[in-house]
Amino acid sequence: MHLGIDLGTSGVKAVLIDDAQAIVGQATAPLEVHRPHSLWSEQDPEDWWTATNRAVLDLRKAHPQAMAAVRAIGLSGQMHGATLLDRGDRVLRPAILWNDGRSGAECAELERRVPDLRSITGNRAMPGFTAPKLLWVAAHEPEVFANTAKVLLPKDYLRLRMTGNHASDLSDSAGTLWLDVGARAWSPAMLEATDLTESHMPRLFEGSQPTGTLRAEVAADWGVPAGTIVAAGAGDNAAGAVGVGVVAPGTAFLSLGTSGVLFVSGDRFAPNPERGVHAFCHALPGRWHQMSVVLSAASCLGFAARLTGCADEAMLLKEAEEHAADIGPLVFLPYLSGERTPHNDPQAKGVVFGLTHDTTRGALARAVLEGVAFAFADGMAALEEAGAEASRLLVIGGGARSALWGRIIASVLNRPLDYPAGAEVGPAFGAARLARLAETGEDPEAVCRPLPVRQSIEPDPALADRMAGRHLLFRRLYGDLKDAFRESEHA
Repeated sequence: MHLGIDLGTSGVKAVLIDDAQAIVGQATAPLEVHRPHSLWSEQDPEDWWTATNRAVLDLRKAHPQAMAAVRAIGLSGQMHGATLLDRGDRVLRPAILWNDGRSGAECAELERRVPDLRSITGNRAMPGFTAPKLLWVAAHEPEVFANTAKVLLPKDYLRLRMTGNHASDLSDSAGTLWLDVGARAWSPAMLEATDLTESHMPRLFEGSQPTGTLRAEVAADWGVPAGTIVAAGAGDNAAGAVGVGVVAPGTAFLSLGTSGVLFVSGDRFAPNPERGVHAFCHALPGRWHQMSVVLSAASCLGFAARLTGCADEAMLLKEAEEHAADIGPLVFLPYLSGERTPHNDPQAKGVVFGLTHDTTRGALARAVLEGVAFAFADGMAALEEAGAEASRLLVIGGGARSALWGRIIASVLNRPLDYPAGAEVGPAFGAARLARLAETGEDPEAVCRPLPVRQSIEPDPALADRMAGRHLLFRRLYGDLKDAFRESEHA
């Protein structure tokens, strides 16, 4: 038995798999995001630990014998979050999350301090990354910065509580801006630029390597054997890729979660930072990946449901299905949390353009689905500029349940979408696979097999033609409003 734990933004998921990689059980526990100021996004690390225990104890209650047979645990989690600890490993302030946009000025300063930042890290400095957050803390909370002895990513804080060790994997650490991504090692220049040293960082491991064993008291509480191995694991997207078998070069997935991700696996470091493409280490040795990120994807549907007073997202999707494909000039910009690829613009805002007296809720819902698809298309264009090639896309995430959304995305991207069976367990399943590799040392290709495809959606040229004009308008609107977004921060 192997256990995978995924620390997401909205909750913690724990998945238990057997030696045939069949899911024995799964459990979740919710989390809340706190937004005390504009652009801020934070969580209390203690809430992560509480939710993790709740999910794992639910598994123990439902499957006590299986839990007693667990041999290794893997971790995945939301990337980029800054968890600041003092010398006694006490949390100094709430963790600053991946979708926090407060450090825009610090990004510019970091690029000024390290002119070759993009060649080292493979990425532009963006507010979502970890390093700019530390510059912000140094400027605005100097006492906290002075007392910071260790900076951990969210899932690695769970590891600390589980094992007592400061450790991280390369895929997650590649999203900090402190890693030399090509060399797969901490960058002295990037650390120095934020007045930190390697002593502030955790030890680095490949995702399939063990990082320690579970503390005796935690093992006893969870009902797993003493000495259970804890694998390095991965950032959520790399773990999701391992889970669905996107490990061979040229394989790719599209994630429709809170955020939206296009992920292409490769065997070399191939950045395109000018267009907001992320070039990160993969969770397996000798592998890298390219990624475009839409900060608000499936979360846009929840936003639209709340805005229009719809009972839930399922009803909103039903109304979108019932509406004709032609919604006129109605266009939605999905930049509710700013945007990463290709704009790198934390000030970008959500926009509904083209409202009239005749606009219905179903039309608005359809515009939301199209707007997210258009954002994915802009991200795919940036990936292609970096040399990424992906002829088909596996689809994962909660938004994958909508067939209409799949038809829209396939048509806008002009690529078939494959829906794998069992993909709903997401990164937690990939974390469990990495746990197995850490325990057995097997060939990763043999363990990280692609999941069987249960459904495929082909592009619809007629639908693509009907949306083509709105896609052009979508792109123009961002360019026309870019300066207004920035000015609105001071309105």
